[in-house]
Amino acid sequence: MPEEIQIADKVGSVSANRYAEIVAELRKLVETASRIQFTIGDHALEVEPMRESGGQERGEELFTVKDSLFRLAEDIGVSYSTVKETRWTASRWPKDRRVSGVSFTVHKILASVADEEERFAAVLTPPDGKSRWTPDDAKRRTGRQVENPVTPQEKVSAIHTLARDEEVAATVTSDLLRRPTVVAQVKQEDKVRVVEELTRDETVAAKVTTGLLRRPDVAFRAMSDDTARHQVNHAQVERGRQAREHFDQTNPVAPAIRSIDRSVEFLDLVTACHAFVAAAGRVVPGMRDRQLGDDERTVVHENVARVRATLDWIETAVDTGKVDVDGELARLLQGD
Repeated sequence: MPEEIQIADKVGSVSANRYAEIVAELRKLVETASRIQFTIGDHALEVEPMRESGGQERGEELFTVKDSLFRLAEDIGVSYSTVKETRWTASRWPKDRRVSGVSFTVHKILASVADEEERFAAVLTPPDGKSRWTPDDAKRRTGRQVENPVTPQEKVSAIHTLARDEEVAATVTSDLLRRPTVVAQVKQEDKVRVVEELTRDETVAAKVTTGLLRRPDVAFRAMSDDTARHQVNHAQVERGRQAREHFDQTNPVAPAIRSIDRSVEFLDLVTACHAFVAAAGRVVPGMRDRQLGDDERTVVHENVARVRATLDWIETAVDTGKVDVDGELARLLQGD
């Protein structure tokens, strides 16, 4: 038990008391460093005052400004970016508005608050429940990404930032999609969008669709959609047509098959005629002593005319081999 208490009272490899001493000592150094950085910024402003009001400077990269700041940076042994950064931060914080105990880093982050009064009030008001500003708290205040994400949204933002590289994003997405519990939490409409994006490639789409249609419930629901059902039927007809064309063009037995096909067509035609005659022979006697109304007779006469036209068409096709349909016959066959 005593050992557990001792471990609990330690921060890293030092005791809680020693950690507090280190923090106090480093805060003094940070405050000194902040004064130094502000001093560099103030002198940089003296060398090159900001050219626009409000601390925003459109001509920042003009040669005259950059040249002067670059020379100052080299003469004092720091980077140009440091001089440029401290100069801009100093311009956003007049000396009487800088807060002792708040690091230069926090001042720099809060410097992006556009409204002066809001900015000056913000630095004096740490987040609820905290006695001092931290860089991450300042980033939250200004809408920037934090270094140590805590909330789900912050973690999502961090992931998006890390996944800006397409290769990294692809790997992360693949890994996440393998986690059933993750996929289960995705909204249905978002899942649909993901599948649509992933199946833009025709090969992938065909493979996925084939697999899904092997699932009876999925196939049933898909075929309940008129457009989907029409497309499937069209695809089947088109596939059959293409297969037949390929067979006719490449298979050595195709001529013999075509001869058989003609025989089948002959049999189909004879069967159709026989079926019509048989049906008429069965139906007409049943009309004995029955008088049809005017509308009924009109319908029957129209259909008889269609039958006559069809019989003439059959005779022409049989005698001449021509199966073309003229406009009048097409109109009759369609019932127009």
